[in-house]
Amino acid sequence: MTSIQNPIIPGMAPDPSIIRVADTYYIATSTFHWTPGIQIFQSQDLANWELIDQVMKDGEVNLRGTNTPAGIWAPHLSYDQETETYWLAYSHMVNMAGREFNSDSYAMWAKDIRGPWSAPIFLTAIGFDPALFHDEDGKHYLTILEWETRAGYQAPGHIVIAQVDLTNGGIIGDWQRVTQGFTTRGCAEAPQLYKHDGYYYLLLAAGGTGYAHGVEIGRSREVFGPYEAHPSGEPIITSNPRHLFSLGDPDAGHFEMYNPQSFMQKAGHGSLVETTTGEWYIAHLMSRPLENTLLNPLGRETSLQKMHWREGWLEMADGSNLAKMTTPGMEGVSLGETITHEIQEDFNGDYNVAFMTPYREQTTQWVNTTERPGYLRIHGENSFFSQVNPAMMATRATSFAYDVQTKVDFTPNHYSETAGVGLYYDSNNWLYLHLGYSEEQAATVLTVLQAKLGERIEYPDQRIFAEQEMELKISYRYGIATLYYKKEGAWRTLLEDLDVSYLSDEGVNGEPGEIGGFTGLFNFIGSVDAHQRDSYADFDYYYVKNK
Repeated sequence: MTSIQNPIIPGMAPDPSIIRVADTYYIATSTFHWTPGIQIFQSQDLANWELIDQVMKDGEVNLRGTNTPAGIWAPHLSYDQETETYWLAYSHMVNMAGREFNSDSYAMWAKDIRGPWSAPIFLTAIGFDPALFHDEDGKHYLTILEWETRAGYQAPGHIVIAQVDLTNGGIIGDWQRVTQGFTTRGCAEAPQLYKHDGYYYLLLAAGGTGYAHGVEIGRSREVFGPYEAHPSGEPIITSNPRHLFSLGDPDAGHFEMYNPQSFMQKAGHGSLVETTTGEWYIAHLMSRPLENTLLNPLGRETSLQKMHWREGWLEMADGSNLAKMTTPGMEGVSLGETITHEIQEDFNGDYNVAFMTPYREQTTQWVNTTERPGYLRIHGENSFFSQVNPAMMATRATSFAYDVQTKVDFTPNHYSETAGVGLYYDSNNWLYLHLGYSEEQAATVLTVLQAKLGERIEYPDQRIFAEQEMELKISYRYGIATLYYKKEGAWRTLLEDLDVSYLSDEGVNGEPGEIGGFTGLFNFIGSVDAHQRDSYADFDYYYVKNK
């Protein structure tokens, strides 16, 4: 029997929602402050997943000014067999301050997984993590967390269900609360409905999206409940089976639930699929902290666990509830060619679908491969502290050890014009190896700029004269970065062994009262012009090679 290695999608790929249509499997994942919004991955064997598209490419959402880790949360992918239509439900989290989680939830539809997708249809503002269920009688239901803000009431809230109008938007009738006495670990969210052997099953994320995370399940003969909890009284998947009830604050973090016996941490937020072979799997998020730390630079990744039904209840195929780094593959299905998730982009035509941009849309006005064919031209705009118009193109870090490398052609004439390569978490946290301009020497220089918890850090002792065209490289090894430039055909060190482990979910400065973030580390190329906005940088290639 084949074995599937976790994570099946490394790097920022959280809140996976999995479906099967015919013999092809799809997963949608969250994107937060990154655009285009919502990643779509595809697989034939459940082990190897290719990023095939990102959904929100035509101005469907404005993420400018989004604070970490708000933005696009928990897309839920479903397929309506009756109409042969793909549906995506998602939340746009616009505010997390003051524990007032203001979120608008929408749905979009398409006849093809690659689109075009409809305009967003407003569903509700009651909470976050919406999911659609298409019942056999043609009715559609929406499940979601009803966010609670009142003192003395259940926090963070209840799971609610309502019939939904997918033609005009909005709900039909009243919301029904269904998790009173149901959740065993508390802090229930991400509700998803399934139907199996005459029961409705409600799958939940629980324990908060940190080290106490888990997947819970309940069942009912009626869609509106009441739902009974799994007879074990515990999550059916978790990284730490130790009992915990965490209703109320804190609903994230839970560092006391770190499991030193498990390489995988934070297993939770699952989505269920039946295979062509009649087997069952749950795709779920997970994290892998740096050794001897509680820091997770790769964010929350996607993993898979094989499941089975026993006496009307779902459980892991091995009979435990501890998520594993490997799981059995489908019976009789051989695994395809391994996908490395590396990037080798030479910009000969359209650029790689993996490129994302924080806070703003990618438009040809500031980034394109047409003004100088064979190169990616990036017109400089805001500094990278900006949450409005940073001019950078980035890809998810997918390994603890990798090199990101580029060749840039750039001629600055003002100290506020720069271009180069870097590591990026959000607008307050990044590292930037770049070409700039020295007025004192009237020359182009290569130097380093860093943002750490919003503080600007310069490296005046790491500054050399530079050519107009230079090859640059950052070597990332388990939270440590070394910065290189190429001269006379050889790589030379500019800055060695810089600790950048803070570029991680727990190392950055998120909203007050929350963990820093849950979005993950990216690599980027970009340009800044806080002068006349008339400069641009041409990038000949962009490689990310995992080690």
